[in-house]
Order: sequence, then C-alpha cells, then structure tokens
Amino acid sequence: MKLWQKGATAHEKVDAFTVGKDREYDLVLAKFDCEASVAHAQMLGSIGLITLNEVEQLCAVLESLRSDAEKGNFTIEDEFEDMHSKIEHVLTEKLGDLGKKIHTARSRNDQVLVAMHLYLKQELTEIKTQTIALFDLLLTLADKHQKDLIPGYTHLQIAMPSSIGMWLSAYAESLIDDLYFWEAAFKIADQNPLGSAAGYGSAFPIDRELTTELMAFKQLKVNAVAAQMSRGKLEKSTAMALSSIGNSLSKMCMDICLYMGQDFDFISFPAELTTGSSIMPHKKNPDLFELVRGKCNTLQALPNQMALLTNNLPSGYHRELQLAKGPIIEGVQELKACLDILLFSLPKIQVSQNCTEQKKYDYLFSVDTLNDDVIKGKPFRDAYQDLGEAIEKGNYIPNRSLKHTHLGSIGNLGLDYIKAKMKPLR
Repeated sequence: MKLWQKGATAHEKVDAFTVGKDREYDLVLAKFDCEASVAHAQMLGSIGLITLNEVEQLCAVLESLRSDAEKGNFTIEDEFEDMHSKIEHVLTEKLGDLGKKIHTARSRNDQVLVAMHLYLKQELTEIKTQTIALFDLLLTLADKHQKDLIPGYTHLQIAMPSSIGMWLSAYAESLIDDLYFWEAAFKIADQNPLGSAAGYGSAFPIDRELTTELMAFKQLKVNAVAAQMSRGKLEKSTAMALSSIGNSLSKMCMDICLYMGQDFDFISFPAELTTGSSIMPHKKNPDLFELVRGKCNTLQALPNQMALLTNNLPSGYHRELQLAKGPIIEGVQELKACLDILLFSLPKIQVSQNCTEQKKYDYLFSVDTLNDDVIKGKPFRDAYQDLGEAIEKGNYIPNRSLKHTHLGSIGNLGLDYIKAKMKPLR
C-alpha cells in the first residue's frame, strides 16, 4: 500500500530502491508519527472536519499503535511503503472510512518532518541528561584525584606537572561547550512543522497553534516553505551537536588509551573492562575506549555528510532528504551508547600513585624551579637563561617539593567555577 498510489504499481526494482531502509528507520519513528496523528486528529475535531466521537475512535487506535511501537511490537510489512501507510491501513481496517479521514489537511512531507522533530527532541533530551551525568562524574573524580600528579605534555614532550584531577575536569568543562551546540540543535528541533503539508500549506482552516500546544513544541514553524526547508537543517544542527560531544569523548578516550599503556602507566581499569590477545597472555587491551574513540570520530563526519546531501537543493521537498534520516538515527544511537559505556566504566578508574617520581620526569619540574627563582627576586629572563644552562650541562636537580600553583589557578582546580558555568545548562 502506498499513500500516493492511484493506478499502476511501481516496478519492484523501483520500489526496493526508493524505499531502501526506510521501513527499518520508521520502526524507530512510528510512535512519534502516532503522537503527531493524535494531535492532528484532535485539531481536525476542533475545527469541525470530524466529530468528537470520531476523534475519540481515531485516538484510541493511534494510542494502541503508539504503545505497540514503544514496546517493539509494531511491524511494517513489505507491502507497506513506510510507517505512514501502515498506520493509515490499520486505522482504515479497524475504523472503515473514518480511517481514511486522518490524512485530511496534511502530507507525508509534514508527517515525517514532525516525527523527526519529536524524535530528536526526545533523543536530544536524553543525550543532554547523559552528558550532564558524565560532567558530574568527571568533576567527582577530578575532586578525588586532584592531588594525583601526572606529567603534562606539549608536542608529546614532557612539559609541566598536571594531575588526574586537572585532566578530568578539563573534559568536564569541554562538555559545557558541547552543550552550547546542543542548545542550538534543540531550539531548531523544538518547532512544530505540522500543517505545512506538502510545503505550501493547506486550504483547510487548520489550527497550527493547537497542534503546537498539543505536542508541547515551544513554537511554530510559521512559513510552510520554511518548514519544509528545515528538513536537512534539522538533521545538520543535530549532527553538529552529536559531533561536538563526540569530539570531547574521542579525545578523552585517546588519552585513556595512552595513559593505560605500559610506557605511561598513569591509570588502569579492572580486568573485566579490558580484553586480551589470542597469543600474548600479558595483554590488557583498552578495546572499549578504542571503540568509543572510533565511533565518536565517525560521528564527526555527520555534519559534512548532511551538508553534502542537502546544501544545493532548492526549496521544496526532494526525495534525497529521505537519506538524512538513517545517519542521524544511527548517530544518535551510537552517541548514547558511547555515553552509557563511559558512565559505566569511568567510576572504576584506577590511578597510579607517585608516577612523577621517576627520573625520566625530572625536567617536568623545571618551570616550578624557575618560578621559585623569580619569586626570590631574580629577573625572569636571567632565571630562564641560568636554568636552561644548568639543564644543558646536566646540573639541574629538580625540587619535587615545590608547590605547583598553576594546578589550582582558579582555586581547587576551578571545580566550583566549572560547576557554576554548567548551572544555566541543566
């Protein structure tokens, strides 16, 4: 069954090619299509195109279908092109001609648009919840390990003392920047496109403000053409948010993989969070963190993928917009999985003690020695030159007892300051 079909059916090759994986992705979106259809039916009743009794009948079946979709019991057989045709078929099968009335004053174009908006509103909300949970976890761990020193690096060369606390709180603060991208994506998702129909509005006296309220959108996408043009922009803005969070996670996991290595040995994780080698019995591989790194690196390609797919399309609907659906749904699911596994694994981090006591880290403390000389009255440039000469001649002896004041330059690693930055985003 196809909602657009009027006469001869499309060739099976055409059908297979045009539908693609849409049925698979529509299983994810079906409950949101039902939710939008409930709002649409209530609106049709409010303007007198169907009776209140008909509204009740339609909503009862739609709520049942939505429940099935939430439980994973909703199916889209091959004879149906998509979720819209399957849902309308069930309505017609159960309610007769009444089921055929549900499509009054709307198009598949605004149906899929509003389903994507509702889906991304929900998923972005869940991603924000996970991201804030990770932020809180990182700050808790940072507070616990703020005095556990590790070497800091520039150019992968030993630079200055850092700490596990400083390292973890850095990624916490980075997540705040990521949530700024999230805010932009959510604002775009939180607009109601229903009622734009095929992209040029409807001649029926529809009440778009009512459906906006019923579906809990913050505002209406007023211009029907603009609503259709938002398809692609919605996905691209979401892709930017996913990609930004993914950037922080992939970078953190790269650090974890390095720091777990025997050459660094700053941190470790219990055996149940690592994997082994089929021939090397000593191996404890960070596969979990490598996979997060790889998945999140892949996420960073999403904005470009969405741009290349949509950036030269004129206004109005075009079929390749269908191709934006799958990558975004998969990207959302991948990021949620990555956040979930990090929330599970990071509390089990094991921190090595006194690793900076090793001789290879002697030069790590040169800046503290330099600063101490300046505090005692020596001009900075003279202190720098004298210390550089001592290092060159092998006469430098590190003083590991000096305070590394830069580690708490905003006080307590800036943890309270970072918490305050996050507060408006919660």
